[in-house]
Amino acid sequence: MFGRNKAPLLGIDISSSVVKVLELSQKAGKYTVESYAAEPLPFNAVIEGKIENKDEVAGAIKRAVKRSGTKAKEAAVAVSANAAITKIISYPASLSERELEDQIMMEAEALIPYPLEEVRLDFEVLGRSSTDVDTVNVLLAASRSENVDARTEVLEKAGLIPKIVDVEAYTMENAFSLISEQLINNGQGLTVAVVDIGATLTTLHVLVDGKIVFTREQTFGGNILTEEIERHYGMSYQEAGRAKKENNLPDDYAVKVLNPFKRSMTTTVTRALQFFFSASAQYQSIDHVVLSGGCASIEGVDAMIAEETGTSTSIANPFSDMTIGKRVSLQALSNDSPSMLIACGLAMRNFD
Repeated sequence: MFGRNKAPLLGIDISSSVVKVLELSQKAGKYTVESYAAEPLPFNAVIEGKIENKDEVAGAIKRAVKRSGTKAKEAAVAVSANAAITKIISYPASLSERELEDQIMMEAEALIPYPLEEVRLDFEVLGRSSTDVDTVNVLLAASRSENVDARTEVLEKAGLIPKIVDVEAYTMENAFSLISEQLINNGQGLTVAVVDIGATLTTLHVLVDGKIVFTREQTFGGNILTEEIERHYGMSYQEAGRAKKENNLPDDYAVKVLNPFKRSMTTTVTRALQFFFSASAQYQSIDHVVLSGGCASIEGVDAMIAEETGTSTSIANPFSDMTIGKRVSLQALSNDSPSMLIACGLAMRNFD
């Protein structure tokens, strides 16, 4: 979306708590992780997907790029699904690319609820319609200019060249091919829920045959656990975050703090699925749940969610079939793998 690129680039995931940088290469259909680093962000530098402190975010990107050891300068980032408008529309297959572009631009004003001068938009031809061979389906994506420009500006401040601004839902769909290899029939014929639980937001993506059919964000994330540690043990927020990361907490932590949070996670996932079912008459069951994001690594939460939902549940690992390059710390990458789907999806744009 919002730009095309065939040259190698860095996938840069800017979340509310951390910046992740990933570089992939591909040979004979197999990926190699060439470079990787993650750098924490100061509190409130990014709030619910909106970059509030560009200098802090740019500094974190610059540090992550340096630590990763990459020489790549071109980069891809994404806006959140809530910050984008996407529509699939059909046009006659006989239109040339220029005619198609002119037609879309003429109709865009009616399709997008903002003045066109305030948005960035792009489109992608998805292919022939399954119901009418004389038409093609076109994906139109648009976002307020401020959302796109904030991301390109922090990349430039970090010394990078912004090439692609994608939409997180579609980067997740792109990366899902790495997860689907671990599912029955490579995920074909399955309805799969990918639940991404980050620091402040939980995002539910439902995919059918590997294609996004539903996305919804809600406020819930690992910061709630940090705040509970802060409250329960009388720590500062920074001390609580460090203790959580280092697993350096009192003996009663699991019973008093962690287990209640895991139950809250389970309830959040269950309610998100219930909302999906109530919003969709077409889909009333899920075949598999994939947990991603920083909270996915909490021990035992996958089993708890599987039991509560009655659905097989796994933790995302997009690197399971990749070769790991010499510059990359296998331990660090393994620890962060559940939260790397967005970065993977962006880095994979090299090979579209």
